[in-house]
Amino acid sequence: MIKRKDDFRIVYNEHMKGGDGTAKIIHYAEKEEIGGKCRLLAKIVLEPGCSIGEHTHVDEEEIFYIAKGSTAYYDNGTWVTLNEGDSAICLGGQTHSIANRGEETAEVIATVLLYQ
Repeated sequence: MIKRKDDFRIVYNEHMKGGDGTAKIIHYAEKEEIGGKCRLLAKIVLEPGCSIGEHTHVDEEEIFYIAKGSTAYYDNGTWVTLNEGDSAICLGGQTHSIANRGEETAEVIATVLLYQ
Protein backbone atom coordinates (compact mmCIF):
# COMPACT_ATOMS: atom_id res chain seq x y z
CA MET A 1 0.00 0.00 0.00
CA ILE A 2 1.16 3.50 -0.84
CA LYS A 3 -0.26 6.63 0.79
CA ARG A 4 0.48 10.06 -0.59
CA LYS A 5 0.82 13.03 1.74
CA ASP A 6 -2.29 14.62 0.23
CA ASP A 7 -4.29 11.59 1.40
CA PHE A 8 -3.29 11.80 5.09
CA ARG A 9 -6.20 12.52 7.41
CA ILE A 10 -5.68 15.71 9.41
CA VAL A 11 -7.42 16.28 12.73
CA TYR A 12 -7.36 19.44 14.81
CA ASN A 13 -7.71 18.50 18.48
CA GLU A 14 -8.53 21.49 20.69
CA HIS A 15 -7.35 21.16 24.31
CA MET A 16 -6.06 17.62 23.64
CA LYS A 17 -6.16 15.59 26.88
CA GLY A 18 -6.86 18.86 28.71
CA GLY A 19 -3.89 20.68 27.20
CA ASP A 20 -3.64 24.22 25.86
CA GLY A 21 -4.33 25.33 22.31
CA THR A 22 -5.02 23.12 19.32
CA ALA A 23 -2.83 20.18 18.29
CA LYS A 24 -2.72 19.37 14.59
CA ILE A 25 -2.52 15.59 14.05
CA ILE A 26 -1.49 14.27 10.65
CA HIS A 27 -2.32 10.56 10.50
CA TYR A 28 0.28 8.73 8.39
CA ALA A 29 -1.71 5.51 8.61
CA GLU A 30 -5.05 4.48 10.05
CA LYS A 31 -5.38 1.61 12.52
CA GLU A 32 -7.39 -0.39 9.99
CA GLU A 33 -4.61 -0.02 7.42
CA ILE A 34 -1.74 -1.03 9.69
CA GLY A 35 -2.91 -4.20 11.36
CA GLY A 36 -0.83 -5.65 14.16
CA LYS A 37 -0.48 -3.76 17.41
CA CYS A 38 -0.05 -0.21 16.13
CA ARG A 39 -2.98 2.06 17.04
CA LEU A 40 -1.47 5.35 15.93
CA LEU A 41 1.28 6.55 13.61
CA ALA A 42 1.09 10.32 13.20
CA LYS A 43 2.84 13.66 13.27
CA ILE A 44 1.62 16.03 15.96
CA VAL A 45 2.23 19.70 15.29
CA LEU A 46 2.37 21.89 18.39
CA GLU A 47 2.43 25.64 17.84
CA PRO A 48 3.99 27.82 20.57
CA GLY A 49 1.88 27.63 23.72
CA CYS A 50 0.18 24.40 22.66
CA SER A 51 0.29 21.25 24.78
CA ILE A 52 -1.14 17.77 25.23
CA GLY A 53 -2.36 17.41 28.80
CA GLU A 54 -1.15 14.90 31.37
CA HIS A 55 -2.58 11.42 30.79
CA THR A 56 -1.84 7.78 31.59
CA HIS A 57 -1.55 5.04 29.00
CA VAL A 58 -3.38 1.81 29.85
CA ASP A 59 -2.68 -1.41 27.93
CA GLU A 60 -0.54 0.50 25.43
CA GLU A 61 2.66 2.50 25.14
CA GLU A 62 3.52 5.65 23.24
CA ILE A 63 6.79 6.68 21.64
CA PHE A 64 7.48 10.34 20.82
CA TYR A 65 10.26 11.38 18.44
CA ILE A 66 10.95 15.10 18.25
CA ALA A 67 11.28 15.79 14.52
CA LYS A 68 11.42 19.58 14.75
CA GLY A 69 11.96 22.10 17.52
CA SER A 70 12.04 21.43 21.22
CA THR A 71 9.43 20.60 23.83
CA ALA A 72 8.90 20.34 27.55
CA TYR A 73 8.09 16.72 28.36
CA TYR A 74 6.45 15.48 31.57
CA ASP A 75 7.80 12.02 32.38
CA ASN A 76 6.11 10.44 35.41
CA GLY A 77 6.42 13.51 37.63
CA THR A 78 9.50 15.17 36.14
CA TRP A 79 9.65 17.87 33.47
CA VAL A 80 12.58 17.62 31.02
CA THR A 81 13.47 19.30 27.75
CA LEU A 82 13.39 17.21 24.58
CA ASN A 83 15.19 18.64 21.57
CA GLU A 84 15.06 17.78 17.89
CA GLY A 85 16.27 14.20 17.47
CA ASP A 86 15.36 13.12 21.02
CA SER A 87 12.71 10.55 21.86
CA ALA A 88 10.64 9.51 24.87
CA ILE A 89 8.82 6.29 25.68
CA CYS A 90 5.73 6.15 27.89
CA LEU A 91 5.02 2.54 28.88
CA GLY A 92 1.63 1.20 29.96
CA GLY A 93 0.61 2.55 33.36
CA GLN A 94 2.95 5.54 33.06
CA THR A 95 1.93 9.19 32.81
CA HIS A 96 3.18 11.85 30.41
CA SER A 97 2.45 15.21 28.82
CA ILE A 98 4.17 17.38 26.23
CA ALA A 99 4.20 21.14 25.69
CA ASN A 100 5.69 23.60 23.26
CA ARG A 101 6.96 26.40 25.49
CA GLY A 102 9.24 27.83 22.83
CA GLU A 103 8.74 30.35 20.06
CA GLU A 104 9.00 27.93 17.11
CA THR A 105 6.61 25.23 15.88
CA ALA A 106 7.39 21.76 17.25
CA GLU A 107 6.71 18.54 15.31
CA VAL A 108 6.46 15.22 17.12
CA ILE A 109 6.17 11.79 15.51
CA ALA A 110 3.89 9.69 17.72
CA THR A 111 3.45 5.92 17.67
CA VAL A 112 1.01 4.15 19.99
CA LEU A 113 1.42 0.38 20.35
CA LEU A 114 -1.21 -1.85 21.96
CA TYR A 115 -0.16 -4.57 24.41
CA GLN A 116 -2.96 -6.94 23.41
